[in-house]
Amino acid sequence: MLLFVIPSAYSIDNSKVRYYSVIEVTETSLNLALTSLENQDFESTKNFIEFGSTHFSKNLEKLRNVDASLTDEVHISLLDLQTRQLNPENLSTVSSEITRIVEIFEAIPEDEEYNPNVTVALLIIVDEQYAIFESEGSEFSYQIAVGFMERANQIFYSGTDYNERQKVELQSFFNDMFEMVKNKDPYASIASTNIWVQRDLLGTDVVGTIGTDSSSFYIVIKELYAELMIELDNGDYKKAEQLGIEAYLENFEYLEPEIEVADAELLYQLEWDMREELRTMIKNYEDPDVIKSFLVDSIIPRLDTAEAKVADLRASGVVIAEVFANKETKPMGSASEGQKAEVRDEIDFIREQLMATEIFYELGDTQAAYASARTAYLDSYEYVEIPLRAIAPDFTFEVEYQFATLRNQINDGAPIEDISTTIISLERSLDESERLVSGTGTIAPMIAFISSFSIIFREGLEAVLILGAIITYLEASRNHKFKKYVHYGIGLAIGATAVTWVIASYIIEISGANRELIEAIAALSATAVLFYVSFWILNKIEHKRWMEFVKAKVFQASAAGGTSVFIMLSFFTVYREGFETVLFYQAMFSFAKYMEFYVGLGFILGIVSLLGIYFGFRKLGKRLPLRALFGLTMGIGAYLSIAFLGNAIREFQVLDFIPYTSMLGTIPRLDINVATMTGIYPTLETTVGQIILLAVYLVASLYVLVLRPKRQKALASMRKSRAQVDEQQTN
Repeated sequence: MLLFVIPSAYSIDNSKVRYYSVIEVTETSLNLALTSLENQDFESTKNFIEFGSTHFSKNLEKLRNVDASLTDEVHISLLDLQTRQLNPENLSTVSSEITRIVEIFEAIPEDEEYNPNVTVALLIIVDEQYAIFESEGSEFSYQIAVGFMERANQIFYSGTDYNERQKVELQSFFNDMFEMVKNKDPYASIASTNIWVQRDLLGTDVVGTIGTDSSSFYIVIKELYAELMIELDNGDYKKAEQLGIEAYLENFEYLEPEIEVADAELLYQLEWDMREELRTMIKNYEDPDVIKSFLVDSIIPRLDTAEAKVADLRASGVVIAEVFANKETKPMGSASEGQKAEVRDEIDFIREQLMATEIFYELGDTQAAYASARTAYLDSYEYVEIPLRAIAPDFTFEVEYQFATLRNQINDGAPIEDISTTIISLERSLDESERLVSGTGTIAPMIAFISSFSIIFREGLEAVLILGAIITYLEASRNHKFKKYVHYGIGLAIGATAVTWVIASYIIEISGANRELIEAIAALSATAVLFYVSFWILNKIEHKRWMEFVKAKVFQASAAGGTSVFIMLSFFTVYREGFETVLFYQAMFSFAKYMEFYVGLGFILGIVSLLGIYFGFRKLGKRLPLRALFGLTMGIGAYLSIAFLGNAIREFQVLDFIPYTSMLGTIPRLDINVATMTGIYPTLETTVGQIILLAVYLVASLYVLVLRPKRQKALASMRKSRAQVDEQQTN
């Protein structure tokens, strides 16, 4: 994810530059929203409003420094506007509200001094959104790029003071770039032109992070360090630590992508010095002169070196964004074993901090909530980033953005629902981070393969045996004419199962924010069905009982005698199992991420095994080891239901529907992939749930396999003895 920050190094008053730039970006977004609303394109309208509102929210503190009253009024209005439902009935109301906010912006006195900076701010968005359009095919990103390009054009021609040579050159650049955007030319050519336009607009070389000017960040970092040294002299180590954190967390973070392209080793050294060494020295209350010496002799010179290297790179014609996008990444799971273990530990700590963040915020202690959120990122996720960035740099920045969003929401006093939503998103991202760093390994794919094989084998076994018995009966009774109707029913059932799969996948796909809830409900439903089916099989485990069940089915069909009966019997026999299979595989695919190949392989081999059993039943009949097969499927069903239950409970915990009580150190902390395939997590709730379900299975199995046969044997023995006594008395 590309993080957007307005450039601010080309004016004495940096706050004013940001102020006018953010106002213009937000106003342009709202004008685009108005156009879409007039066309009744509600989706684009909502996206434009969200784009402008989000951008405005990211810059609240800087905006308040210039005009706090106006900033707060617009911020609240944008939030209200963002949450409105859009439909033909309220079109006029929404349009009026957008117009009102735009009129507030238009009432702000214009200062042409800042027009070049404002134009550059718009062009930066054109650059990043066009890059997204080319890489992801996002039509909305293209609409943003075109709309912001048009507005940048308008501002340039309306009031910028350039000499004749500059004006002619800029007009040429603008016209070329505008045509390239409209013609959807390759991003690389547009990005190069964009850089030249920005350079001429600002009268200097544009250096910075993926199309943005970054020199302002270096300036701000040095200013913060200057303040930090003053606070050290004043003996205020706490304030000094806060300034050090702000320098790193709110400024250096945005420089990381460009420095990594220029010199990755220098980036890692700066990260370590700024995040670890400096903070440790301050926390340990080391001598101020020692800390100041570390800043002056180590950190600041490295910052200067980083800035110079990035400037040289850009001066040589290198497009940072293009290099970064094409950078070779390491494969998933390529981290060392030590790094994998460290990532697991850090992620566990982050989860605890996020839980504390939500609790503190709910209690109204925003300061403690912010501290927990900052600690989760600064003291832990930064260590996760080291191996993760080499594997998935874009995802790494996306998670950084989520952490930043959480901190901003806390500072802005957002509703607790918004805080909870962001924390849930972070929980998902933590799982994904662990998967990417750890890889799938060997145990989890093996479990995925066996589980997949077991599902289709377990589900198909009953259908295969019933259908085999029907076909065998028809052949034995010379009713061959009915066989094709059995096959018709099977074909219809397979088609119906495929349709069910498509519908289920579509429902999950369109569920959006409720996707995780639907997947959790699916897992819980799968647990319930497996529980029922396992006991149904357990009850039929004796060969005699099964044969009685099959004979009843065959008798039912042959007694009716009609072709439709055989079609319906075979259809429902197969489709019932097919429906259950869809439910189980949907639940499994939501947990077996990156192991889909092994799930598919298990499915294919399961089908092959079922075909073998079908033909084996036709030839061997009663000699098939039904007791062993049923015992195996009952055990498979028990295992899968316990695994699904653990995952379902965990999903409900993440969604805050079920309490979370950590048992780290008591319950084994498994690799994320093994955990999802077994449902074993170090929490009290998942553990208790799985133990109860396991106990039910054990008690039931003991009763059916041991106690009930003994009881039946004893009853049979008593009847035999009584019969002998009666016979003796009769004689």
